[in-house]
Amino acid sequence: MMKQPEDPLSGDALVKEVCRRIRVARSYWDAHNNAACRGERDRALQLYNTLTNEQKAQIPQVLRVWLRYRSEKYFGRHRTPPGSQKRAKHGKRKR
Repeated sequence: MMKQPEDPLSGDALVKEVCRRIRVARSYWDAHNNAACRGERDRALQLYNTLTNEQKAQIPQVLRVWLRYRSEKYFGRHRTPPGSQKRAKHGKRKR
């Protein structure tokens, strides 16, 4: 397991860490690694929610849009959680 930092991030270091985590999540997304993307996105979102409005404005708009809107479409609470055992009603039939 990774070692947790001794003191929590603040200021510019926190903004940089949020940007880094969003970029990592996007790279997982581009690689079609949804489980890793979901975890990294959740960590980024958790840190993002601790930022002040001034700090949020420092994050590039492209990253903010991906984190808040586009990724919500695919990973939001309305989506089926990973590992679901549901089967489609109209799947392929064996003959």
